[in-house]
Amino acid sequence: MEIKDVVAWDKYVKANTDEYGKAILDYAERWANLLESSLKKGEKLEDIADKLSHKADTDGITGFMYGAAVQVLAHCWKYGEELRVWHNLKTQIGNEGEKANKTGGVLNPALLSVG
Repeated sequence: MEIKDVVAWDKYVKANTDEYGKAILDYAERWANLLESSLKKGEKLEDIADKLSHKADTDGITGFMYGAAVQVLAHCWKYGEELRVWHNLKTQIGNEGEKANKTGGVLNPALLSVG
């Protein structure tokens, strides 16, 4: 995984030594490695990110964990900003993803709709 902000990554690693936090970072790193491999072959992130997110999920992550992984990668990974933008547009129900992309936010995919 090509880390663009080693200081931030190290902070995440030091702060997440419990099983839950470590699972998020392990998943994020697996996903980033799979994505990088495909990106280097000329594939486009928007075409492979969803499929590879499932392939990287070897531990059965939750929606919240997925969102946290996107947040970590957005801060630390070479292609994190591209992933963040893709994630927000994929996750949005209305136009909140577009708004989050303007402010640098990451949408929480662990939402419950009752209707």
